[in-house]
Amino acid sequence: MQPSIQAPDASSLAHQVSLALQEDVGSGDITAQLIPEDRFSQARVITRQEGVFCGGPWVREVFRQLDSRVQVSLLAKEGERLVAGQTLFRLQGPARALLTGERTALNFVQTLAATASHCRELADLVAHTGVRLLDTRKTLPSLRLAQKYAVTCGGCHNHRIGLFDAFLIKENHIAAAGSIQAAVTAARRLAPGKPVEVEVENLDELQQALAAGSDLIMLDEFSLASTREAVNLNQGQAKLEASGSITRKNLVQVAETGVDFISLGTLTKDIQSLDLSMRLLS
Repeated sequence: MQPSIQAPDASSLAHQVSLALQEDVGSGDITAQLIPEDRFSQARVITRQEGVFCGGPWVREVFRQLDSRVQVSLLAKEGERLVAGQTLFRLQGPARALLTGERTALNFVQTLAATASHCRELADLVAHTGVRLLDTRKTLPSLRLAQKYAVTCGGCHNHRIGLFDAFLIKENHIAAAGSIQAAVTAARRLAPGKPVEVEVENLDELQQALAAGSDLIMLDEFSLASTREAVNLNQGQAKLEASGSITRKNLVQVAETGVDFISLGTLTKDIQSLDLSMRLLS
């Protein structure tokens, strides 16, 4: 698996925020122009519900791009558990900039904090096992690195970042290559050193993937009984990843089978935004 990623670098962060501001501000915030240009204000942002904080770098970048005079004081740390009513950050600077950047900044935080909060909740459920919960590529367009960063803030882990950094050989790849062995052999030849994962749908395919020397094997839609049998057959030869039809209801049972990883698209796509509020103090 890929190491946990850090917050996007300055260039990526600036690009993400620039796109978001272009989308929201466009040719200019006409409502903010009702406020005198020379008025300076303070504001604070709170969460109305529990969760896990994530998104501080995006808040700083939003106001850096809008007006460098805005001072951002982050009062919550990335990955910190939050309580309802907690102040997340304070702002001080030109009132126009505070109000113009409010929605963009809160959009980033409510989404990334929601991702981190959901991940923390599920990670806590399986903390008594050795399993690691993995994200997938089911992320919001243009926010993949941001959401994958949020996943790590919530105590879960990153799968491959995209199509470029690891092989994931599925049914159609196997059919086109001719066999699991042929697909794995071709992958080793094409990009030595890149992780090779094979998705299997039954125990026979599992044995083929093991014989081919796969680094990681995804057990797709395996029953609990079949997953336990797969762990016994594997005997530590490859890392095993359970995937498919795994929900909060059966997550712990799957984790307790002894698999190394469980991948969940829900970590990044089935999230509920954190309820945030900004109020001007002066």
